[in-house]
Amino acid sequence: MSARLGSVGQRVFVGDVQGCATELDELLEALDQRRECHEVWLVGDLVNRGPDSLGVLRRAIDRGLHAVLGNHDLHLLDVASGSRPLKPGDSFGDVLEAPDRDDLLAWLRSRPLVAQWDDVLCVHAGLHPRWEDPRAVAAPLERAIAAGRRVSDDPDLAFLVRVRHCDAGGRRPADDLDPGPGFRPWDAFYRGERTVAFGHWSMRGLVVGERVRGLDTGCVWGGRLSAWLSGSDRIVSVPARATHARPG
Repeated sequence: MSARLGSVGQRVFVGDVQGCATELDELLEALDQRRECHEVWLVGDLVNRGPDSLGVLRRAIDRGLHAVLGNHDLHLLDVASGSRPLKPGDSFGDVLEAPDRDDLLAWLRSRPLVAQWDDVLCVHAGLHPRWEDPRAVAAPLERAIAAGRRVSDDPDLAFLVRVRHCDAGGRRPADDLDPGPGFRPWDAFYRGERTVAFGHWSMRGLVVGERVRGLDTGCVWGGRLSAWLSGSDRIVSVPARATHARPG
């Protein structure tokens, strides 16, 4: 799996991998066979809960994949820096103990929070309804992360990598399982012109809506690993090989 994807085709966005390296291999092979992609973006949460976070990071670098940062990726960086302890169930110890740990973490630390093109935005969780320029919001946070500073408590960062529900003013509920009146999925308030590719919400599953493509189809929970081919507006997916973790 060392060959990089070919230059023929279109931009592709892949949902939360979360250490499911085998399924990522199978999805990339399916895309290679179609020869329809030239640029692959992972929508965040490359690591944790699945069995092979180390393999996912190595494949991403080896194959020239791109990625935005998700909450689990940021958690790994915080644990690696000593600013946050491991949680029960964290499964990225293979990364922390790897001989190439420093290179892998440096690559991860340099990933953006928001990627933007004329037609598409890519973010892990979602966008605040009052942000007119998400890249301007993300840029200072990205610089801080790249410099090794801990910004996990920043509310804008939390929105980018954790939001599911919010209200029209961007306020998030205390509980996403029971958000209460006035709260809706964040994209109900999105009014931008670009289509947003995002992940983070496996319980919601695949989302194909007006200017949104939600791609977390719960591979780590035994669901599927899904990709959106933006040029042809199609979904390609592969089934999970196993249930690697359980929600909760």
